[in-house]
Amino acid sequence: MYSLKKKIAVLSDIHGNNVTLEAVLLDISRRNIDAVVNLGDSLYGPLNPLKTFHLLMEHNIAHIMGNCDRIILEPSKAGAGSTIHYVKKTLTKEALDWLEHLPNSISIDDILFCHGIPSSDQVYLLEEMTEVGGVLKNSEEIMRALEEVEQNIIFCGHSHIPRTVYLPNGKLVINPGSVGLPAYEDDLPVPHKMESGSPYANYTIIEEISNQWIVEHINVFYDWEKAAHIAETNERPDWAHALKFGRV
Repeated sequence: MYSLKKKIAVLSDIHGNNVTLEAVLLDISRRNIDAVVNLGDSLYGPLNPLKTFHLLMEHNIAHIMGNCDRIILEPSKAGAGSTIHYVKKTLTKEALDWLEHLPNSISIDDILFCHGIPSSDQVYLLEEMTEVGGVLKNSEEIMRALEEVEQNIIFCGHSHIPRTVYLPNGKLVINPGSVGLPAYEDDLPVPHKMESGSPYANYTIIEEISNQWIVEHINVFYDWEKAAHIAETNERPDWAHALKFGRV
């Protein structure tokens, strides 16, 4: 349990994109932030995972583990793509040890931070997956996933789509979107695509003002052409397209 801070910046899904992380951290430095929390999926991606790790270590940030962080630590499966091999080859023992010791969730008084749902880093909390993308779940289904959560504010990542959802039981669920990858395709739980529709980097600020929480979703400009070029160089034209357009 961390002590409560009044103005918190929340990041998620950096995915080894050091180019955008630099811009986001600079933007945060201008905003009088009391604490920064990172919801995971920090280093997996075809850009520069090691430089991303060093950037994160230079700042006072609370981190949790995402599903892609966990995948880096697992033995590579037969037929695994080139990106996971690139990431494992690039990261140092120090970076891997850091990943291994990340918690699955943290709480700051009345706020819970997790990657997917509190009990799993690979389940979407707010979206139901269809072939055309993520559809917002009904309130009852979201509340069932949170029925053992005491906190009234829940931050989640994983879907890369910024959302603020108010539930009938008074709980507030917030996804800050993705710092480093604004769109992607995946095969699980069904083949689907997630698209933010913009190449801007996303993160969220939550601030307590007069006993009320104000939520601000931030869009940060950065050199996404540079990031896309790195992805192309590392044999991921799909990532390059997503980085430039926010679409798959």
